[in-house]
Amino acid sequence: MAGLSSSMAPSTTVLVTGATGYIGGRLTPRLLAEGHRVRVLARSEARVRSRSWADQVEIVEGDALDRETLARALAGVDCAYYLIHSMASGSGFHEMDVEAARLFGQVAREAGVRRIVYLGGLGNPEADLSQHLRSRQDTGRALREAGVPVTEFRAAVIVGSGSISFEMIRYLVERLPVMVCPRWVYSRVQPIAVNEVLDYLAAALTNPACADKLIEIGGREAITYKGMMLGYARARGLRRWLVPVPVLTPRLSSYWVHWITPIPSTVSGPLIDGLRNEVVVTDNLARELFPAIEPRDYAGAIAEVIEDLDRGRVETAWSDAHGVAGAPDSFARVETHEGMIFERRTRRVAAPAREVYRVFTGIGGERGWFSADWMWRVRGRIDRLLGGVGLRRGRRHPDELRVGDALDFWRVEALEPDRLVRLRAEMKLPGRAWLQFRVWETEDGETQLEQTAAFLPKGLGGLLYWYGLYPVHARIFNGLAREIASRAEARRYGSHGFPLSRE
Repeated sequence: MAGLSSSMAPSTTVLVTGATGYIGGRLTPRLLAEGHRVRVLARSEARVRSRSWADQVEIVEGDALDRETLARALAGVDCAYYLIHSMASGSGFHEMDVEAARLFGQVAREAGVRRIVYLGGLGNPEADLSQHLRSRQDTGRALREAGVPVTEFRAAVIVGSGSISFEMIRYLVERLPVMVCPRWVYSRVQPIAVNEVLDYLAAALTNPACADKLIEIGGREAITYKGMMLGYARARGLRRWLVPVPVLTPRLSSYWVHWITPIPSTVSGPLIDGLRNEVVVTDNLARELFPAIEPRDYAGAIAEVIEDLDRGRVETAWSDAHGVAGAPDSFARVETHEGMIFERRTRRVAAPAREVYRVFTGIGGERGWFSADWMWRVRGRIDRLLGGVGLRRGRRHPDELRVGDALDFWRVEALEPDRLVRLRAEMKLPGRAWLQFRVWETEDGETQLEQTAAFLPKGLGGLLYWYGLYPVHARIFNGLAREIASRAEARRYGSHGFPLSRE
């Protein structure tokens, strides 16, 4: 294994498993930016194709429990990132995790893979670990059985939008002014920012000293789960009270989380059971091997998460994902992702994408909002009464938009000619809101229009606002998408009767 004594140079061929997941979806573009050749293994090629970097990677579709799939994925690979877990599959996830890891290690050895990098979980292996934490560590051992050198990073709660353990804490704090909590709120944990986890994973490629090492990684400080919850509340400007009680079992807690948050009990149960274990860094190996990485404290990690959400910067979420291929006309869905609520509407339009783009970039100002315009005017007056900007700003130019333009009570945040416009709300709201229009041409020469309303609620008031007004919003958004499609089609066929001519 002489190759292990030297670092892997740029242009290394790397396999990323779990590339559509939370960590894999962020790690892949980072590896591409560093000049590596990246192959990804995913159950669904369509999900990979929705990512902005999809055309830069080689995609292998298949199951990690299938030897033939793994052989195709690992052929010619120098280093493989193992970012797979089966917790959402139910009670047998531990056995499935170990079986998949053992097979992956065997096929990696047969393919001549020089290194496996794995992200597992912190926890004293001699302690009575929860099934989830024990599975994370047993998975690492199973990967090593075949003899391929494994770099195993062990982390606790990863602070970032989309990390399931952090999302559970975030949802509880956002939605409950008073929380009755089990005793695990006093367990110590060493949270780490997601960007620092990515720093470690990427740096492992060029650091030969970390081969065959167990490396515990964490932020600058160890705190309690209570401290995490109250720290998040402070950063969000929320007042929260925690009342610990001794009677809430992990099973009862998982059902409670299931009803309060979007996280199902099959996932929240194993996570909550693991919160009874202390998960802190016990050695200094990470600092010795990666001295250039300086972990932040919890407050610094939280500040970055909130800034990203306030600016709509969610790497593996909404602004990069295409609509549902082949969706029927008037297709609509509401979903929650990484703390944000999305209402997506997709319509097929019998007009070129550039014409649809010209219609939705001409919205607002003197032309109004096409459908239920009186409701938009009422909302503008309410905003003025609340001290907001209302609709009086109009727009700079009747036909053209540029990033930074005011558009009634919106601001143009992103613009891609003939493709996309994203508006950020500047009216008074109990949260943050965006409205995005995106178009792309289909294989049959028509256009797919995707209209997305996104809302990041602040506390319980924000949730009540969204769901209380959703029947009204649904009518407005449906009419808006319908009118955009109708006017674009009228342009194509030379119809008149609406003030959108730009000759």
